Amino acid sequence: PPSVFVWMMNNPDSVPDIPPAVQPALTLAASLLAQAGSDTPRLDAELLLAHVLRKERTWLYTYPTAPLTGRQRAGFLRLLRRRLRREPMAYILHRREFFGLTLRLNRRVLVPRPETELLVETALEIAGKRAWLSPRVVDVGTGSGCIAVALATRLPGARLAAVDRSAAALKVARYNAAACGAVDRVHFWQGHLAQALTGPVDMLVSNPPYVARPALEEGNLSPEVTRHEPRLALDGGPDGLEVIRELLAQARRLLGADGAVVVEIGADQGEAARQLGQAAFPQAVVEIRRDLAGLDRLLVIQQVK
Repeated sequence: PPSVFVWMMNNPDSVPDIPPAVQPALTLAASLLAQAGSDTPRLDAELLLAHVLRKERTWLYTYPTAPLTGRQRAGFLRLLRRRLRREPMAYILHRREFFGLTLRLNRRVLVPRPETELLVETALEIAGKRAWLSPRVVDVGTGSGCIAVALATRLPGARLAAVDRSAAALKVARYNAAACGAVDRVHFWQGHLAQALTGPVDMLVSNPPYVARPALEEGNLSPEVTRHEPRLALDGGPDGLEVIRELLAQARRLLGADGAVVVEIGADQGEAARQLGQAAFPQAVVEIRRDLAGLDRLLVIQQVK
């Protein structure tokens, strides 16, 4: 009920009467989450309760009348409060599925999006068409390591470097590389973009900060993004293209004769990004690829010998 939601928001440290059984607890939680603005309130509630109970979601449907102990109800409420404040589920559960991998996350890194899987697919497609025997691939702004680790698991002959300016992010990325069996194949560097690296490299991939600063400051994005995700991984400068410009200048120095660049961009940046790519690589094939929603998503540059 709305009165319960208002009461919880005004008394965040108080414990309401969470029902002592699975189904009623889920019903109340889903109602509160819907009022808080969650797009998937029932799913969120189920994932949170399953996490507390250390069960699969299917267990909740099989045993809807199962009792909840006081400790379980308190644990459920702690997580529920965080989600009501619009903290991303990936931070609350400390995990996210990406390209068939289960990655560990915290608030030091950006939450991997499904759209970024297109970047990995495109990089694999390009690598499959080239005659690279042991390609050198650089992931700039690696964050959680999702791109580098996914490529390492699919390109067994590749040599990968993952760069980030945040030591805390690199700690997360190293953990994910180890958990996915790729720690010996990804070398981690702390630094600003690709500034400290030397070429030639066969492929440079990146999901850089590309959100225009006014969008961050004017509240145009969801609270999950603006309140909780690291601004360093989001802020792309006044027009969102500031980091991409610098990255392309560095890529021009690093890229080999038949190298490729794959960079994630914002949905409204396609033509501007294409022009930047063509200016940086006048002789290359430059294209913009769209995601499943039909939105501009990738800047793809391929050198031609």
